[in-house]
Amino acid sequence: MSKIELVKGSCAEQHVDAVVNAANRNLWSGGGICGVIFKKAGYTELNCACEKYKTPLKDGDAIITPSFNMKNCKYIIHSVGPDFGQTPNAFQELYDAYYNSFKVLVNNGLESISLPLISSGIFGYGLDNPPGESCKQCLNAYNNFVKDYPEANINVKLCAFSDKEYLECSKQFNI
Repeated sequence: MSKIELVKGSCAEQHVDAVVNAANRNLWSGGGICGVIFKKAGYTELNCACEKYKTPLKDGDAIITPSFNMKNCKYIIHSVGPDFGQTPNAFQELYDAYYNSFKVLVNNGLESISLPLISSGIFGYGLDNPPGESCKQCLNAYNNFVKDYPEANINVKLCAFSDKEYLECSKQFNI
């Protein structure tokens, strides 16, 4: 039975099959959760794995790499969220970033996943409530995914890092 839960903390610390990296189109190491994941996995190893993909990716795309030095997961799913500062109405692309992460998970025979609030940091510039919007799109993608793939059994941990993010997401989860 699939389930989704809101977790207060970092997606990079959860014990799951796959941790999601809020990736940029070129799969380069960045700041925020992306920088944390590259550091934990190992810059050299993860950069080499990412270089095997043809970039730039499109907003909403998701790809998978091994987790290398991360002991709490087997894989990293790199999901490209839109930059709302550049594309103000990219809600479909944000939805796709979550939905495609779930597809990559299942297509690789995996069941558990932890995700950050994609496009809620610097890529959320211009949105009134980046964490709330990201959470909303994650929940929509999850609900549609479990309808589209009823045989899939996924365990989703959506991670809100700060107290403010958790509060905004709690409203979406009706906690």
